[in-house]
Amino acid sequence: MVSLEAIRESNARIASDVPAGLVAVFVGATSGIGEAALRQLVKRARAPRVYFLGRRESEGKRIQAELEEINPKGEYHYLKYDVSLLKNVDEACLYLQSKEPAINLLFLSSGTLITGKQTEEGLNYPTALMYYSRTRFIVNLLPQLRQAPFLRRVVTVAAGGKEGKVFTDDLQANKLGGFTFRGHATSMITLSFEAIAKDAPEVSYIHVYPGFVKTGLSRELTGIGPAIAKIVFKPVMALLHIPIDETGERQVYFATSARFPPRSGDASGISLGAGIDNAVGADSKPGGGVYSIDYEAEGTSERVQVHLKNLTEDGTAEKIWKHTQEEFTRITGS
Repeated sequence: MVSLEAIRESNARIASDVPAGLVAVFVGATSGIGEAALRQLVKRARAPRVYFLGRRESEGKRIQAELEEINPKGEYHYLKYDVSLLKNVDEACLYLQSKEPAINLLFLSSGTLITGKQTEEGLNYPTALMYYSRTRFIVNLLPQLRQAPFLRRVVTVAAGGKEGKVFTDDLQANKLGGFTFRGHATSMITLSFEAIAKDAPEVSYIHVYPGFVKTGLSRELTGIGPAIAKIVFKPVMALLHIPIDETGERQVYFATSARFPPRSGDASGISLGAGIDNAVGADSKPGGGVYSIDYEAEGTSERVQVHLKNLTEDGTAEKIWKHTQEEFTRITGS
């Protein structure tokens, strides 16, 4: 466990230790954890250039104006996209590639609690946001991430450390829900990182579970069931929830600390404080390049390491990546 004090000490050194002109892309940052992380980074970075994507234009314009007040020396660009559709992901990436030859940070936090819905591209809606869309952003922007002269990193906020059974007969998770869906999708995310890291080991890939955080996702839900659930879980959230600003601070640490270096290359981030070492990766090695962690910044647990190894050895990992490539080709042609 890395203490909150150590996290804040590391973040305080961003202004001095990270070169000016950091380029960051935030997907799903017009509310919740993405917005909180964006604000915390902008407070500390020197003359950052930030692109943040979301569906709600009114919120995007508001946040852009507020970021300009927080750090007037930076550049902030709101891009309106529905990233549940891969065609929109590709369009956004082409725009970003036309603007930036190199990207230091890709931060992904788009998500939904809506179930039982398909996108117009034939994908299960929650899986489209949590897995397919995020993976497409990563593979599209890998050339720019690999060109960054410092800090080459991907952070995806979902359920790192909660990897579970993968249902190979339902990889889209059309019939899965609750914790079954979470375990399935979480394994797919981390295994996709492993597949991508084989070709791009000079980038760090971090899959985070943020803990109990009030993000506003529940506003999408309507009906008696969700209303009852909100009442039931309200005292639990009041007792256990992590304040949203603190969550943002933790995400910035994951995005910038040398505790999570890539497998190769010198892009490790803010130097470590006393008594803090490189986190253990999903491959069981310190500094393994792919990390599945929770909000306390521990390395990948032994349980997850064994689970991922088993999924690789029995061919499940290969099936997931082949399926992902086939869906990308089916929907986008490439």
